[in-house]
Amino acid sequence: MSTLFWSLVWFIPVALLGMWLTALHNLRHFPHLKPRPLTHTPTVSVLIPARNEAGNIGRIVRDLLAQDYPAFQLLVLDDGSQDRTRDEALAAGWNDPRFTLLDGAPLPPGWLGKSWACHQLAQHARGEYLVFTDADVRWRPGALTALIAHQQEVGADLLTVWPTQRMETWAERLAVPLMSFVLLAYLPIRWAHSPLMHGAAAANGQCLLFRRAAYNRIGGHTSVAHKVLDDVHLALQVKRQGLRLRMVDGADLLECRMYRSFPEVVTGLGKNIVAAHAGSVALVLASMLFHLSLFVVPVLWLLHALAEGQPLQAMLAGLLVAAGIGLRGVTAYIARQRLADALLMPLSVLFMSAIALHALWNHLRHGGPTWKGRRAVVSHGTAYDHH
Repeated sequence: MSTLFWSLVWFIPVALLGMWLTALHNLRHFPHLKPRPLTHTPTVSVLIPARNEAGNIGRIVRDLLAQDYPAFQLLVLDDGSQDRTRDEALAAGWNDPRFTLLDGAPLPPGWLGKSWACHQLAQHARGEYLVFTDADVRWRPGALTALIAHQQEVGADLLTVWPTQRMETWAERLAVPLMSFVLLAYLPIRWAHSPLMHGAAAANGQCLLFRRAAYNRIGGHTSVAHKVLDDVHLALQVKRQGLRLRMVDGADLLECRMYRSFPEVVTGLGKNIVAAHAGSVALVLASMLFHLSLFVVPVLWLLHALAEGQPLQAMLAGLLVAAGIGLRGVTAYIARQRLADALLMPLSVLFMSAIALHALWNHLRHGGPTWKGRRAVVSHGTAYDHH
């Protein structure tokens, strides 16, 4: 057998072992959001940027206005929507003094749309705490109180929540869980929380809770105006400033269904792939090869060994396949996802590789991804939205 084959035989188990150790660390230490008493009730501004969210905005406004937290305002910014977002938001918040609908200003040069919308929301916010949340997040009863109480317990300058992801279509079930898989199998929670490891940071823009003073200190969304992964770069800014980043699992108090169809999955996940690899085509391709080696090559090896009647090789390949599927199962357990879907891990990696290739095509052919009618064009290391 070739040198490459035997290199893979050694490389795959070593890589999987490192990921297993990280996942088991997070299984033990990753915190979960839960109801707990408040020490005090600071004023909170809940901020929702909304562009073409007619199917979601009414629901989240009603969810939030039904929260039992006593001191909050709810601001929704309609970011040039071309559907009934504005009407649905007004109908849901009608006559509630806590609710305000803002009309977004035109997108200026050098800004991506979501960061610009969040920046405008922050300018109108009155709260000591700022909660940025996406329109497709569901806030269960008591979620806002639990969020503020958790912040008070851990003393976070930025508390980012990972909502429980709801998935129904096969495209969602194959691809969406890989977001939490990457977090839980690659980033030990203690590294993310350590003030000494400035580069070990992650965040989920579906729910970000800032102390207002910390948000202002890092420059708010102005500091990430052109960043496709604005949430991650906000977390990096927090750690670089010596502030406290904390992460927590939403534990069904916050839930999200990000996408509802095959095209939405491909476009939605694809828009972040190149940015997540520092804009490097080579890194995207290397990442694809890495994951194909870990989770698809062992399946091919197993099938070949069975076909050739090689029981020892079949056993070794089967152990690697089981290790990969088991790893996916551990992360599914932590993130409250379907455990049975872990069996689909090799197909998930193939599907995500196809999404990555599609994202690379958009990057090389068009300059960047398109989302909600805007294309994020990357030029000389800077991204900006245009229609």
